[in-house]
Amino acid sequence: MIDTSSLQGAGFRSLQDLNKEDKRKELGQEDFLKLMTTQLQNQDPFKPMENGDFLAQIAQFSTVSGIGDLQKSFDSLSESLVSNQALQAATLVGRKVLAPTGTAALAQGGSIQGTVELPSASSNVVVNVYDKAGQVIRRLDLGSQAAGSVAFQWDGLKDDGQYAEPGSYLISAEASFSGRTESVEALIASEVRSVTVGNSGGLLLDLAGVGPLEFSQVRQIL
Repeated sequence: MIDTSSLQGAGFRSLQDLNKEDKRKELGQEDFLKLMTTQLQNQDPFKPMENGDFLAQIAQFSTVSGIGDLQKSFDSLSESLVSNQALQAATLVGRKVLAPTGTAALAQGGSIQGTVELPSASSNVVVNVYDKAGQVIRRLDLGSQAAGSVAFQWDGLKDDGQYAEPGSYLISAEASFSGRTESVEALIASEVRSVTVGNSGGLLLDLAGVGPLEFSQVRQIL
């Protein structure tokens, strides 16, 4: 044990005193060595400190100090990676990305593109376009397709041959497998309007007609 009265008499402050003066101040390597030296000078000669105890204290300080330095390095690296990722993602503004949003924005006289992801070959693939009321306004029959990504494009026309009004529309896809019709994933191409850093440090893309989407959900940059 360290004789605190002897330390104070020798002009050294205890850790409690250091914390009281400034809680933000940490015990540095120089302070630690001074405390250890004073401890050795003022130890009980009949009960000297064991070498193992002395080495254990040094090892404990080195471990704590090393962990603190390592944590600071990781924090700095994390901030650097987020900043670098944000700068790279900023170049996406104005470009289109493919993501499973299920929603697409139709501009005046424009069209909507996307892909259907097939886990295996299908005898018939269909893409359905719904309005805000949930009514199917266009059915795109893609026919028989092999496994993989199948591209599709909606020209903005409804099944009755009239142009749909500009706005947001829901997109879904289904495919036939061995006589069974199942829902399959549809990826919609959307334009990136802006990029922001979320509260968790992840990147959020603001997609036209869709809204915010986590960058991790993007499957492809067009």
